[in-house]
Amino acid sequence: MPAMMKHEGVWEGVYTHLDPNAKILDKHKVRIGCEFPDSGEFVYIQHNHFIWDDGREYKVDLPGIYRDGRLWWDTETFHGSAWQTKDNLILLNLNRKDDPGAHFFELIALGDTGEHRARTWHWFKDGKLYKRTLCDEWRVN
Repeated sequence: MPAMMKHEGVWEGVYTHLDPNAKILDKHKVRIGCEFPDSGEFVYIQHNHFIWDDGREYKVDLPGIYRDGRLWWDTETFHGSAWQTKDNLILLNLNRKDDPGAHFFELIALGDTGEHRARTWHWFKDGKLYKRTLCDEWRVN
């Protein structure tokens, strides 16, 4: 997945969660580290740090393996995979373990300079759209 390699580094940004009518449900800052270890079990590790204005924080590491042309995750909260399109977009299909019946599709688009990226998540539960997440990120390292 050569397109995924272009995301290596540290990103900061803002995530905005919207209901199906575009009403803001939540908004918070993020710091995301994307690394590709040279050795070990995992070919990719994403380090997420979510920060809310009220002082709440949440950190989680998401290690992935490469199999059958895709990057695969199996964490405490979700499982699924990512792949790239011929146009270097990254697509993900992730099933939530912590919310039975819920899953989301994600699209990641990297700007031409490689310094900005946009991610959109489309959340479904029992076949019905219930949320979208807009992720605006910029490279800091």
